Amino acid sequence: MSLAALAPFGRAEGASLAGRTILQIIPRLDAGGAERTTIDVAAALVRVGARALVASEGGRLASELQAVGGVFTPFPAATKNPFSMALNVPRLARLIEAEGVDIVHARSRAPAWVALGACGRVKRPFVTTYHGAYSGRSSLKLRYNSVMARGDVVIANSQFTADAIERLYPFARGRLRVIARGTDLGRFAPAAVDRARVLRLREAWGVAPHEKVVLLAARLTEWKGQKVLIEAARLLKARGLTDVRYVLAGDPQGRDSYARDLDVKIRRAGLEGVVLRVGHCTDMPAALLAANVVAVPSTEPEAFGRSAVEAQAMGAMVVVSDSGAAPETVLAPPQTMAQARTGWRAPPGDAPALADALSAALTLGASARDAIAQRARAHVEANFSLVKMTDDTLAAYLAALGR
Repeated sequence: MSLAALAPFGRAEGASLAGRTILQIIPRLDAGGAERTTIDVAAALVRVGARALVASEGGRLASELQAVGGVFTPFPAATKNPFSMALNVPRLARLIEAEGVDIVHARSRAPAWVALGACGRVKRPFVTTYHGAYSGRSSLKLRYNSVMARGDVVIANSQFTADAIERLYPFARGRLRVIARGTDLGRFAPAAVDRARVLRLREAWGVAPHEKVVLLAARLTEWKGQKVLIEAARLLKARGLTDVRYVLAGDPQGRDSYARDLDVKIRRAGLEGVVLRVGHCTDMPAALLAANVVAVPSTEPEAFGRSAVEAQAMGAMVVVSDSGAAPETVLAPPQTMAQARTGWRAPPGDAPALADALSAALTLGASARDAIAQRARAHVEANFSLVKMTDDTLAAYLAALGR
């Protein structure tokens, strides 16, 4: 399937949503790509005169939703208990009717099953966004995951995701659209970040002015590759590459045992003070500008890879795992010519290859670095802007209403 075949209806179509009420449903509004996209789409709906509701259990982004004009609607959307989900179907149906909801957009599997049932009851269009390469190949798991392919319009966040949907759920082919996650190019721009913010962040991390930073910004979970980066850091230290600090920014989100495992691995590798765990970062533009290299060493395929795109927008050198949507978001040989490179890709889980790529990025000359940064920014502007994502999503809503 080509991206061209899934072109949106047009940029002016958003105005036709004026006066409509769109309800997005998501388990929680904490940090994450799906959650951030929920806020961005809500803001776009408000701008075109629509009413943007979000049904969720809440989280750190709930106040931001309200700040952009969206309406937070408390709802037990995170439950995966089948009995509770069954009870939630009529509850959501009542909410849809009471609020005059025109479209329901589900962004996670458990609430999507609830929304599918509720939309069937009250005859409302149902939109889904397939945010990830969901694990599980048993018939039961495939059935559970299939709800994300059952929308009147099914949004895939990358071509990689769209190909997976077509392979697993061919019945969705005629309703499928590729809409990549969007980056706010006003916020994620080097000129928009006061250097004092960068200095404060580096000081908070305990990084000296002369030290380079390799940043991995992701929640602390095994597949995000923190352990692979720690091993790559050990190899680079053994090669004599010093004056580099490896910053792991992200909170455990309940995975405290994994956080302890990381601390043990850091200590056993002799990297205390070299690999730094700094917790959740609220100022990602400053963090990306503070970094010389941003690493995304995921051991499982990234369905999109928001961190890599935002890093390229900020001009940081980027090293990602060569799987999932990486060939779409980060251009690198052999798929592209060396002079078109916007970053580096290494096989997932391969610490020596990751170390080689990090070394190449860290030791670049100034001119080569500037050239890559300019190409990377242009790549993001052309393909992954927030405006493009929100325009395409509003066009998808109109398509759902047309069905």
